[in-house]
Amino acid sequence: MCGIIGYIGPKKASNILIDGLLALEYRGYDSAGIATIENNEIKIMKDKGRVKNILNLEGYNELQGTYGIAHTRWATHGKPSKENSHPHFDNSNTFAVVHNGIIENYTELRNFLIEKDYTFYSQTDTEVIPNLIHYYYSNPNIDSNGENPDSSYDIVLDNNDSTKVNNTSRILVAITQATKNLKGSYAIEVISPLIPDTIIVSRKDSPLVIGTSNGENFIASDIPALLTYTRDFYLLDDNEFAVITKNSIEFYNEKLENHKKEIKNIEWDASAAEKNGFEDFMLKEIFEQPNSIRETIGSRLKLNEKCNFDDLEISSEYLKNINKIFIVACGTAMHAGLVGKNLFEKLCKIPTEVDIASEFRYRDPIIDEKTLCIYVSQSGETADTIAALKLAKSKGAKTLAISNVIGSSITREADYTIYTHAGPEIAVASTKAYTSQVTLFSILAIHFAELLGYDKGDITINSNGETITLEDFKKDILDLPKKVSIILEDTSLIKKFADEAYNEKDMFFLGRGIDQTVALEGSLKLKEITYIHSDAYASGELKHGPIALIENGIHVISILTDESLLKKSISNIQEVITRGAKTMIVTNQNLENNNFDFVINIPETSPLISPILSVIPLQLLAYYISKNKGLDVDKPRNLAKSVTVE
Repeated sequence: MCGIIGYIGPKKASNILIDGLLALEYRGYDSAGIATIENNEIKIMKDKGRVKNILNLEGYNELQGTYGIAHTRWATHGKPSKENSHPHFDNSNTFAVVHNGIIENYTELRNFLIEKDYTFYSQTDTEVIPNLIHYYYSNPNIDSNGENPDSSYDIVLDNNDSTKVNNTSRILVAITQATKNLKGSYAIEVISPLIPDTIIVSRKDSPLVIGTSNGENFIASDIPALLTYTRDFYLLDDNEFAVITKNSIEFYNEKLENHKKEIKNIEWDASAAEKNGFEDFMLKEIFEQPNSIRETIGSRLKLNEKCNFDDLEISSEYLKNINKIFIVACGTAMHAGLVGKNLFEKLCKIPTEVDIASEFRYRDPIIDEKTLCIYVSQSGETADTIAALKLAKSKGAKTLAISNVIGSSITREADYTIYTHAGPEIAVASTKAYTSQVTLFSILAIHFAELLGYDKGDITINSNGETITLEDFKKDILDLPKKVSIILEDTSLIKKFADEAYNEKDMFFLGRGIDQTVALEGSLKLKEITYIHSDAYASGELKHGPIALIENGIHVISILTDESLLKKSISNIQEVITRGAKTMIVTNQNLENNNFDFVINIPETSPLISPILSVIPLQLLAYYISKNKGLDVDKPRNLAKSVTVE
C-alpha cells in the first residue's frame, strides 16, 4: 500500500521525486524518503511523517543527481519512524531499495543474513532486500537455493561500456536471485553507484508502471502520479524486470530472457489529478460523479438498441447454463457488489452471492465451471481480490474483472474485463468509483437480461409487484448524471446536519432492501474519514438487539427509496425517535406529516439504481463532518488507497 516513484533523465531528480511522492501520498503517509546518486555515492534523505518534511532536511537543496528513487510509507512491519522509512541500504551502502508490498518470509531471510554477518538497523521487512541483493552480488556462483547454478543467464544489454554491461548483468542476476527468495508481494526499485545512470525494477503482486518520454523515464506505483509528465506507459507484469536508463528500457522475464513490450497510451486528463479549485480531492471527486457516471455509460447503453458489450465474449448459451454468479470484492467495491446482486437476481433471475474477498479465499467456496465470478476493484491491485480471482480460475470458473485502471493486475489475470471510466480517484475514501461500479453493474445486468431473452416483457422489481421494462430502466440510467447534479446543487441541509452531529461518538444507519446496502456504504464512509464509530442495520433487525443502543440525542440516518417498504421503514424510524434519536432521512418518497429532524430529498428513479442517488448525501455528510472536526479528509489515519497487501 506504499507508494514508490523513480526518475532518470536530464533534470534534477529530487524535485520530480518529491512531486511524484506528493501525488502518491494517498497510498501511505507514515514516512517518506528519496535516494539519488550524488558524486558516485548514494545519498538518502528520509524522515517520519509527510512528504513535505523531506524539504526541510539538511542537505536537500544541495541534491543535484539526475536519477533516483523515492517512497511514501504505509507502515506494516515496524512503527512509523525515520529508521523504518525507505529507501533502505545494504550494509555496504552499495544498493538502495524502495519497496511496496510485504515480504512474508522476511524473518527467515533476516536470520539467514545475520548468520552471514549482515546487520539490520530497522524493523522492516524491506531491509532484507538490499542485503540479499548484496549477498548474491558478492557470491555470484551461488544461486537462490544456495547452490552453484547449473546454467548462466543469457543477458543482452544495449550499452557500449563493457564495464557497465558486466556490472549491470551481474547486479540484474543478483536481483533476480534475491527476488526468487522473496515470499509475498513486492514492487521494487534499485539503484547503485556500480551501475551509473541506471535503475532496475521488478514486481510481483504489487503495482508498478513505467512512464516514458523523450530522453527521460519515470517509474511509479500508479499512473496518476506521472500524468503531468507522460501519457505513454509500460505496465510491468509479475516476475518481470526492467533495466532503465534515460534513453532505453530493457525488459526481462524471470529467466532473464530479453523481450519487447507494448506501450499503452493513457487518455486520462492530467488535470484530473489536480484539485481544480476544490478544497479536497474527495469533494472534487464527489462533484465529478455526474461526469464519471456519464463516461461509464459511454456507448454501452442507448435507447432502442441492445447493450454494447462487444469486448465481453459471454454468450446466451453460457448464461443459461451457469448455476450462480459470485461477486467478490472488498470495502466499498463489495457494497457496489451488493447492488449488483439485486440487479442480477431481479433482471436476470440468476442466483447471486456477494462475498468479501479476504473471506472468499479461505472458506473453500463451492464453485466450478458453471459459476461466473465477478471481481470488483477500483485500482485493480487489491491483493485479496486478485488472490480470490486466481482461486476461482483454479476451480474452472470464468472470471470477469471490473476495474477503473487499464492494464492493472486484476485485468491481466481475469478471463474478461470491463472498465468503469471514473478517471483517477485520489482520495482514500472512494466515492465516484462506487457510483461508477453500480452504474456498470446495472448496464451489465441489462446486457445479460437481453442475452437471456428477458427484454421481451415486464420485470417485477419490488414486493408491491411493480414492474418495469428494460427500455424504461435504460431511460432511468441515462438520466442519472442529471439527477446527481440536482442533488449537488444544494448541500446546505446536509451541512446543517453535519454541524449538529460532528461531535457524536456513535451514529447509526438504517435501511431495508436495497437501501440497506447504501446504509452500509454510508456507515463505512463515516468511519473512514471522521473516526466516528458507526453501524448499519437492516431496519427490521432493530428490535432484535440494536435498538438497545439508541439513547437520547443520538443521530440516526435512514434511507427510504423503495415505496413498497416505506410504511414499515417509517415505523422503525419512529421507534428510534421515541427513544430520543435525532434523524436524517434520505428519500425520494412523499413523507408528509412526519416528525423527522432533517429530510434530504433526492430525485425519483427506479429502486434498482436508487443507491447511486441516495449515497451522494451520505458521502457529503461524512465529508462535512470530517471538515468540522479538522481532519485530513483525503488521507485518513491508518488507511491507504490501494490495499496491495493482505
